[in-house]
Amino acid sequence: MSPNPRVKRAILVAAGASLALIGGVLLWSPAGKADASPTPAASAGFTAVAAGDIAEQCTASSSGCKHPKTAALVQQINPSFVMTMGDNQYDDARLKDFKNYYDKSWGAFKSKTRPVAGNHETYDPAGALAGYKSYFGSVAYPDGESYYSFDQGNWHFIALDSNSFDDDEQIDWLKADLAANGKKCVAAYWHHPLFSSGEHGNDPVSRPVWKLLHANKAELVLNGHDHHYERFAPQDPDGKADANGIVEVLGGMGGANPYKIEEVQPNSQKRLTKTFGVVKLNFTDTGFSWNLVATDGSTKDSSPSYSCH
Repeated sequence: MSPNPRVKRAILVAAGASLALIGGVLLWSPAGKADASPTPAASAGFTAVAAGDIAEQCTASSSGCKHPKTAALVQQINPSFVMTMGDNQYDDARLKDFKNYYDKSWGAFKSKTRPVAGNHETYDPAGALAGYKSYFGSVAYPDGESYYSFDQGNWHFIALDSNSFDDDEQIDWLKADLAANGKKCVAAYWHHPLFSSGEHGNDPVSRPVWKLLHANKAELVLNGHDHHYERFAPQDPDGKADANGIVEVLGGMGGANPYKIEEVQPNSQKRLTKTFGVVKLNFTDTGFSWNLVATDGSTKDSSPSYSCH
């Protein structure tokens, strides 16, 4: 799955060049800058895209339909892979709805999408996650479960199913997966955020998972569920600022109707609602940063650069 360094550089250059054509705005990631300069090989990296809460029941024929516009942005960026953070298809995530809506936009890069399920995937009348599993198949169930992991470069990525965090089997699997990991940097993603300033607010369901990730020096957690964008400073599972803690990014602006900001949480550094777009993540062998790219091609937020623990 990992391209060689020359291919990685080509991906980053292509992404920057393509985005420069959108609205006349030049979007150039920190990773791209690092690769363009004579720096050590350790700074070589790759780009990924993340978003959650994506496909309303509409198509590009409707001017108010947002998920085709966020999908077009992903196509322009051309990342190494795509992470979706749940609620991929509204309202009940039936297979026919995946085919009629999600597939006509984000389905264009289905083969390199690494999805997780949200609560809406559990509402399918055919059974919880039935349409999700039928549509994504082995992409979402590479090991026969709704949670899995994969590696890219010096990074280990863990895709989890927060609908079943009370499942001892998933937690045991996560413990074993973290113990077996040989990569320097760790990122994890699922649907329900532990911390959120939005309408759903904090969801303690993932605190045990945060504790495992924090104990194993993970760097990054990506979530959806609340339909807004938010980034947090590094913190521990109890919400205390921690320079060696985990950075959480909430990216629920993939196409669903936006939610309000209700109660700003400690360590929240940036919040945006009514902004549709994707999180463009820039990974190197030693760290990461990201940009929030809106559907008009503009960069609405740029993160600090973080080093792996």
